[in-house]
Amino acid sequence: GRSVRVRAFNRRGWDAVAWNCRGCSGEPNRLVRFYHSGSSDDLLAVATHVAGITGHPLLLVGFSLGGNMTLKLMGELGEGAPPWLTGGVAVSVPCDLRASGEVMAQAANRIYMQRFLGDLREKIRTKQARFPGPLLDDTGYEELRSFRDFDNRYTAPLHGFRDAEDYWARCSSRFFHDRIRRPALLLNSEDDPFLAPECFPREVAAHHPWFHLEVTVHGGHVGFVGGGLEPGEYYSERRAIEFARDFCTDPIA
Repeated sequence: GRSVRVRAFNRRGWDAVAWNCRGCSGEPNRLVRFYHSGSSDDLLAVATHVAGITGHPLLLVGFSLGGNMTLKLMGELGEGAPPWLTGGVAVSVPCDLRASGEVMAQAANRIYMQRFLGDLREKIRTKQARFPGPLLDDTGYEELRSFRDFDNRYTAPLHGFRDAEDYWARCSSRFFHDRIRRPALLLNSEDDPFLAPECFPREVAAHHPWFHLEVTVHGGHVGFVGGGLEPGEYYSERRAIEFARDFCTDPIA
């Protein structure tokens, strides 16, 4: 979990800050908007605040949805990235939201999809109690079968996108990789059940001086068990630490 990742950095003398997306900290979000895979504005606000307090360079580390945010933000900043941003590591990232959504909608992933939609319904109901209105109405929610359904009904209208397709096109980090101008590592596994072939940007990585892609045979989705530098650590933490050592000094992760 998150505490394991934080401790992995702490043991090597790094300070680490773990942040929560909107509505995921146990406290209700005060705005009607949620978090989503493209919420790089929130990530930038938190990172800028931390860098300002500490005065140290900063390495961003994101997993799954957070990894998509990380790579998207780095691409958005591009040549204008602030001096405190020294690099980023992203693990198990659905960098093509449309393609991954189609994979998740397949019968083999039905049990995962049901779990995700169930969790999201609880968030919708919590938000609806605070902000009554048609945008958050969950009538007929049980008819939703996929992320496309959910994003068309909730994510897009709540966050200013035309529809799910518009959201995916504007928020998939795949379309920002070529603009990254700080060292970035993407670690994805071939046996990740949530990722489509489009989530392995080999061609970009082959010709990009800043963007590095590592593909493992095993690891699933954020499940790189074993291979760590210490007992109980994951391979993903090991690679994040090694990458950080290569590109950062006196960092805060």
